[in-house]
Amino acid sequence: MPVNPHLSKLQPYPFEKLRQLFAGVTPNPQYREIRLSIGEPQHATPVFIREALTGALAGLASYPTTLGSSELRQSIAAWLQRRYGLHAIDPETQVIPVNGSREALFAFAQTVIDPARGYTPLVVCPNPFYQIYEGAAYLAGAEPRFLNTVPGNDYAFDFTALSEAEWRRVQLFFVCSPGNPTGKVLNLADWRQLFALADRYGFVIASDECYSEIFFDEAHPPLGCLQAANQLGRDWQRLVMFSSLSKRSNVPGMRSGFVAGDAAALKQFLLYRTYHGSAMSPAVQAASIAAWNDEEHVRENRRQYREKFAAVTPLLADVLATSMPDAGFYLWAGSEGSDSDFARELLAAYNVVLLPGSYLARTAQGVNPGAGYLRIALVAPLADCVEAAGRIRSFISKS
Repeated sequence: MPVNPHLSKLQPYPFEKLRQLFAGVTPNPQYREIRLSIGEPQHATPVFIREALTGALAGLASYPTTLGSSELRQSIAAWLQRRYGLHAIDPETQVIPVNGSREALFAFAQTVIDPARGYTPLVVCPNPFYQIYEGAAYLAGAEPRFLNTVPGNDYAFDFTALSEAEWRRVQLFFVCSPGNPTGKVLNLADWRQLFALADRYGFVIASDECYSEIFFDEAHPPLGCLQAANQLGRDWQRLVMFSSLSKRSNVPGMRSGFVAGDAAALKQFLLYRTYHGSAMSPAVQAASIAAWNDEEHVRENRRQYREKFAAVTPLLADVLATSMPDAGFYLWAGSEGSDSDFARELLAAYNVVLLPGSYLARTAQGVNPGAGYLRIALVAPLADCVEAAGRIRSFISKS
């Protein structure tokens, strides 16, 4: 049977690696499981979003359009204007609703990459990274290039890691801000430097901003790529952002997000999606409109995360190399020794599940920048997060 040869380049997903790591481990029965490994929001879905979803079930009798309803695109455009201070955004040409940012990030690469240029295209992404970037590159016929983001450099991109010849082959650059897993938020100077490279080499920037609404200072929300372009007096040529309701509104099961930015890029993306068959359910569209139109529940969501970080970070900073991130809901914590051994032995002794950092990175420039780190997702209830921190402290003290 013919098989796409690029599939053989895909590595197991981090959680499949975690399942294999934990094979044969029997957690200490004295403790109930506390799972802080997966970035799955566990705060309650707001009632008004659930009611909007169920109240629109009559729409299931109709085929949805790939572009989504005008009302949904207008609600997203209005949110973008409120959130980022954008003067104008055209909901007809600069916004496309998508079934979560994950599938959109993957599909966008299939639209952008041109493997018929006489060379193998490159897709650049941060390292550690969200594994979809790598898979999207391979399945589009490109090769990924990883830029290590490490604490010694404040998790900034080291653009000198690529040669001039490599930069000339770059067609797509994935950004994640706030970053997964580091929580790093790109500032205006970072964006200025990246925009200059995009202008010089002609690549497209895809900015994954699905954690943008989980931050700690209400007066200083994270800077977005479209906002940065506006502040620098640029248009949005070759620039698109990806956002999602999953973390913002605690609805990961709805699979609802959007792509916004360069109208020319989105026109081609819409053509691809029309054939791909990725229209959003009418009921999900109705619930999404309700979610994008409300900020009160998002502020409450942030309050709960602030409370957890305030309680847990001091407890873990005493025993692990960690500190408050710029944004997001992860603690990126350094430990001595093997990160996979730490995770396996912690599960066995105290039934706390963490994700080894090396599973989120690849070896590049001679190192795996995730090795020796643990990603701790503060998604469980406050009491569980505090209890897990206490167990981690006990584990380290006895090791």
